Amino acid sequence: MGVAGTLEYFSDLLSNVKRRRKKKQMQTVALKVRMDCEGCERKVKSVLSGVKGVKSVEVDMKQQKVTVTGNVEPKKPLKAAQSTKKKVEMWPYVPHTLVAHPYVSQAYDKKAPPNHVRAIPVTATISETTMDDNYTNMFSDENPNACSIM
Repeated sequence: MGVAGTLEYFSDLLSNVKRRRKKKQMQTVALKVRMDCEGCERKVKSVLSGVKGVKSVEVDMKQQKVTVTGNVEPKKPLKAAQSTKKKVEMWPYVPHTLVAHPYVSQAYDKKAPPNHVRAIPVTATISETTMDDNYTNMFSDENPNACSIM
């Protein structure tokens, strides 16, 4: 390997360093989109398929859920779906096993899919559970002033 071969090697090495870019990770974005008919479904699917970086779009009419997979930021599909003039929001539901108190008034939603509840912050459950603890202590057998009626 002569001088020319060495220079060519280093030239290729340096040119490859410049070409490398960070690849965005594949992300899955779930949206809740109000769709009434198959026409709405097609319209939403075609608009979301046109977003740069989207690999696949799955639509579930029964749950009103659209799942977008690809190298895309979560806000891009949201804005694209809003351009269809449909009511759109990020998917608000999580499996009920992930929530500490799934039947708290803020979490329970009749419209949620089976075995799912609305995602709520942890602080929302604290105020309701402390009130429940006061009632249980009031009628406890260990409390001598629990019930003066008896």
